Amino acid sequence: MDPKGWRVELNDGHFIPVLGFGTAAPEEVPKSKAEEVTKLAIEAGFRHIDSAHAYNNENEVGQAIRSKIEDGTVKREDIFYTSKLWMTFLRPELVRPALENSLKKLQLNYVDLYIIHFPMALKPGEELFPTDEHGKAIFDTVDLCATWEALEKCKDAGLTKSIGVSNFNRRQLEKILNKPGLKYKPVCNQVECHPHLNQSKLLDFCKSKDIVLVAYSALGGQRMKRWLAPNAPVLLEDPVLCAMAKKYQRTPALIALRYQLQRGVVVLAKSYNEKRIKENMQVFEFQLTSEDMEVLDGLNRNLRYLPFQIGADHPEYPFSDEY
Repeated sequence: MDPKGWRVELNDGHFIPVLGFGTAAPEEVPKSKAEEVTKLAIEAGFRHIDSAHAYNNENEVGQAIRSKIEDGTVKREDIFYTSKLWMTFLRPELVRPALENSLKKLQLNYVDLYIIHFPMALKPGEELFPTDEHGKAIFDTVDLCATWEALEKCKDAGLTKSIGVSNFNRRQLEKILNKPGLKYKPVCNQVECHPHLNQSKLLDFCKSKDIVLVAYSALGGQRMKRWLAPNAPVLLEDPVLCAMAKKYQRTPALIALRYQLQRGVVVLAKSYNEKRIKENMQVFEFQLTSEDMEVLDGLNRNLRYLPFQIGADHPEYPFSDEY
């Protein structure tokens, strides 16, 4: 199958592959592993690679991309690479230096997509999570519209092809969309999304604005133990998902990924296991019936695996709104 058929057009005319490889690793995995698995993903057929400043692995991921370009597996234009602006860099004057810093680590001339990682600003500095003596996060106050204008300038400068957001709720998206003098709409909103949190209202809203929803933790958030909601059930052990996997003779993970593709959601698959990385490419080889899609819709329980409690007191905390 031609990988070009696995892409959707963004509202700025660029194309995003519908299946992406997520590189955020659990704490117990050494950073060096990021290079190895990113190479495996590219060899398996992944063309959309998702990372971020906060994942602390852009050196390794960039090295993997460059080595696959050098050995002739792919050209730079075949790869769609996403990076993210961390919360300590939301002040407009810090945006471009943050992107340039990522590019330097990646040793790439541009990223394909640069997105605001969270709508909550934290105190600027080198620390990912600046905290006070009581261990509380130190917030910053930034106008998200000013941050967005700085992203628009990065796009105009050719440092990124497309710009978008992550973890924004409807209200925060509307704030950008209604900004006077808006030059570019966000092309996407990357959010936690899986059968237990199907984001159907946010998805409908995004579709109505020609914004692509990108799903992270599409297989549940089990591997990010540090951030996981307590007592969260394991998504891939859901009996309905497992029964459907049997029916289609696929893994529960493939059912969960296919579900997203058929809803028009771009989905990130995260795995540090070679067999599963290859297996996840099978998502293009089968189709769920509309009845089974409805059954999967019925699994929604608005369960957030990654509620990001550290930011719960922030005035821009996105998850208090219904969607």
